[in-house]
Amino acid sequence: MKWLKVLAHVVILLVIFAIGIGPWISVAIAGTIAESNGCQLDEGSVHPCMVNGRDVGETLYTMGMMGWVGIATCPVTLILLGVYVLVIVTIWLVRRNRAKKA
Repeated sequence: MKWLKVLAHVVILLVIFAIGIGPWISVAIAGTIAESNGCQLDEGSVHPCMVNGRDVGETLYTMGMMGWVGIATCPVTLILLGVYVLVIVTIWLVRRNRAKKA
C-alpha cells in the first residue's frame, strides 16, 4: 500500500505542475505552428494563418494569449506547492511524534 501513497503524491505534484506549465506549453505550440507555416503571431490582433488549407489564425491567437494566463498561474502554482509541502511536512511530524509516544 505504500506505493499507492507515493503514487498519490506524484499525481498531486503533476497536477500542480500542469497548472503552472500548461499555459506556457500552449504558447510554445502556437509559436511553433505559426513559425513553421510562415505566419505572424502577436498579441495585437488575429492574423490569417493557413495550415493545410484551413485558417487557424484565431486558434493560434487564443493559444498565444494563454501566456497572460501563465503569468497568473505562476504565483498560484507556487502557493499550491508551498501549501502542499507544508501539509506533507505537518503530517510527517504528527506521525513521527505519535510513533515516539507509542
